Amino acid sequence: MDLKQLEYFRHVAELGSFTRAASYLSVVQPALSRQVRQLEVELGQNLFDRNGRGVVLTDAGSRLLEHTRGILMQVGRARQELEDQRNGDSGHFVLGLPPSLGRSVTVPLVMAFGRLLPNASLATVEGLSAYMLEWLSVGRVDCALVYNAPASPTVDLQPLLDDQLFLIAPLSPKSRLSAKSPRKARKSITLTELADHPLIIPSRPHSIRMSVENALAGVDRKIRVAHEIECIPAVIDLVRQGHGFGVLPLNAVKSTQWSAEVRVVPILAPVLKTSLSIAMSAQRPKSPLMRKAIDVIRDIVRQEIRGAEIPA
Repeated sequence: MDLKQLEYFRHVAELGSFTRAASYLSVVQPALSRQVRQLEVELGQNLFDRNGRGVVLTDAGSRLLEHTRGILMQVGRARQELEDQRNGDSGHFVLGLPPSLGRSVTVPLVMAFGRLLPNASLATVEGLSAYMLEWLSVGRVDCALVYNAPASPTVDLQPLLDDQLFLIAPLSPKSRLSAKSPRKARKSITLTELADHPLIIPSRPHSIRMSVENALAGVDRKIRVAHEIECIPAVIDLVRQGHGFGVLPLNAVKSTQWSAEVRVVPILAPVLKTSLSIAMSAQRPKSPLMRKAIDVIRDIVRQEIRGAEIPA
């Protein structure tokens, strides 16, 4: 088994055809077929079922494809890191972002990279913090912004800031799923009172959901869920229409088109916060590009989040 065989196998699997894969790779089809067949012989299993329309993966082929993607990604990452080490601040950098931050910080980060790291290219992917920690381990991302990440020997965490969470309410005090608290508009609520509000909130293990549940458990209350919704703009849209209440950081609200159509209510006694950190793999060396990129990310994210805060 060698990397060329794995690369050929992956392209045939993803394109569903030896002909299309050969054209994409600029190789003759007999050579491509021979490499894949040698791989099947070595593994002692058929990787494809062949038919008149192309090929489909067997169960063995599906399992190998998962491993192949990880192997080729790690090889590509190793090559990239060596290239970065040689070229200083040039190269390709992949940043993982939580959905609540993606819309507000992506454009400022791209502009900052273009200004401060003109020889580097930035790519971003979005996902839950728990998933991004897995992506770090397999090399899918170079670093990630994560909320409430647990300590781990495989992850290097650099605390960035504490991001305050707010109750997001309809402009009208009357909602279709009204809270048990009085219907007049409130300037703030307590954590205990938060338990009376039907929440439109992501499901576990989303960091916001876990933060709210853990905080309410500390005051002997339980979360009241109206709808479990992952998409942050959809949460705010449902809130403005009166279907419930949200709990979000301020930057997540400010980055949507409906920020002026909902009320942002501080949660006090105690203040509800989540901890945002920059996460990197502790098992890979930090290249010059990585160190410079981390400085840019730290400055831009702090600037964007603090710029969205409610003035004192």
